[in-house]
Amino acid sequence: MSQASGSALHRDPRDVDASSSHKDASSEVQSDSPVLGRAAARFLLGTASATCALITLDTNVVAVSLPSIARTFHVGFADVEWVVSAYMVAFASCLLPAGGLADRFGRKKMLLAGLAVFFLASLGCGLAPSASILNIARAIKGVGAAMLLTSALAVIANTFRDGAQRARAWAIWGMCMGLSTTIAPLIGGAITQWFGWRWIFLLNLPICAVLAWCVWRSIRESRDPEAGPIDVIGSALFGLALALGIWALIATQSDGWHSWMTRGRFAACVALLLAFIQVERTRHHAMIELSLFRQPRFVAAVLAMFGYAACAQVMMTFLPLFLQNAFGLSAIAAGMGMLPFALAMIVGPSIGAMLSTRFSSAALLSIGLSVIGLGNLLTAFVAGDAHYWLVAIGMAVTGCGAGVLNGDTQKAIMAGVPANRTGMASGISTTTRFTAIVTSVGVLGAVLAARTQSALGVNLAGKPAAASHVDGNFMSRVLAGDLAHATAQLTPATKDLLAGAARSSFASGFSSALCVAGVLAMAIATAVWLLSSRAVQHSAPVPFRTTP
Repeated sequence: MSQASGSALHRDPRDVDASSSHKDASSEVQSDSPVLGRAAARFLLGTASATCALITLDTNVVAVSLPSIARTFHVGFADVEWVVSAYMVAFASCLLPAGGLADRFGRKKMLLAGLAVFFLASLGCGLAPSASILNIARAIKGVGAAMLLTSALAVIANTFRDGAQRARAWAIWGMCMGLSTTIAPLIGGAITQWFGWRWIFLLNLPICAVLAWCVWRSIRESRDPEAGPIDVIGSALFGLALALGIWALIATQSDGWHSWMTRGRFAACVALLLAFIQVERTRHHAMIELSLFRQPRFVAAVLAMFGYAACAQVMMTFLPLFLQNAFGLSAIAAGMGMLPFALAMIVGPSIGAMLSTRFSSAALLSIGLSVIGLGNLLTAFVAGDAHYWLVAIGMAVTGCGAGVLNGDTQKAIMAGVPANRTGMASGISTTTRFTAIVTSVGVLGAVLAARTQSALGVNLAGKPAAASHVDGNFMSRVLAGDLAHATAQLTPATKDLLAGAARSSFASGFSSALCVAGVLAMAIATAVWLLSSRAVQHSAPVPFRTTP
């Protein structure tokens, strides 16, 4: 993709100077509308921020409803994993090409098209007659979300160009995103419990309609006349590789790690990734400029973003499932139970700002990742305990570390590249974030499933009558949160025995998954520190390929 791209992913929301130097305002083509007044500018900012908040809500709100979805369709854990993964794979794969399309054909057109796709996909999700149709609709929704995110942020970056004005605009945008992240579990739990999970998706319909009207009224068309060609081949290879990798991880629950199907999927994933790298090395208008990865400082920042998303943000998916399956909480109670994590994420940036006056960027990234690792390990240690408040402490520690990193990872990535590569670096950053989340869902989900099954076998040792009812279908439904249907045909005594063993085993499986996330966060924290130290010692400039 052209380095001149003005898409959302090619503008750093927090690094104003770098973004401003990336492209001169004169290179943008806009309509002949007069300069926006203060009220019109506020309305435009509110529209763009609300569009991004809708995406954040939709990304996080569905996790609380996963057990309810499993009970409706009587499906297993793999199916509900795809409810999250299908959306994330499509989202991550389409972010960069969607930004290029917005630059080429116009951000307003792309916003309206994205809202139309999001509207129709939400309708499909809400009316889905089966889990398969739901997952297909979720994938289409991910495409629409990518169109919306890139276009909305590009509109903000293109409208607010003055330094102070732009800083205020991104601050308001950040507040909207933080608020939507915080309230998402509560909204998801309330809607699921009081109206049913389908309304999580159907309520998007009037919101999309209102936003479309606001976009039509408030946003002027803008595009980039210097936008390069879209890297269709690179985008397709990356998306297919990501989908195959996630498919391989999720399918291990049924096929096992050593089956030829699992090995074949992983092999195909690796082959596609190698083909993607080769394509990106040879294309003039590559989706990702691989020469950026010659800089240790940049690699360290990208690793930090990966660790932040894979070890902290992913908990927005797993924690609601844990609270419902292990503690037996209702959907709305699970949403409220997420508050320690969500509120700590709000407090974390203030702590990070204070620490930034005493520590370098690399040290701050390592500290944040270490706190995330500590929080995950602490939560893992108490996950099997019957006391929620102990788990809440661990969740708060993880959320605090995530809050410290939120924003600083993006800043570090932008600071690690030359000014003429800030656009592409920002695109890599955002793609890394969502790729990490969906990969972590697959990896931690596989660990959760394997460990839960192993623990259940131990818990039922010496109880052959109860153990005889445990098979693959039973395990899959337990993991998905459909324990009631899994034990529906059993006698009351056997049902109570299996229910208690299943909850305890799920807590054990979740503890193992958290241990993996905690150790990974600690390892990445160490790698970030070492790479940053190497960057200081070897600070010679790295040559970059010039894009014609």
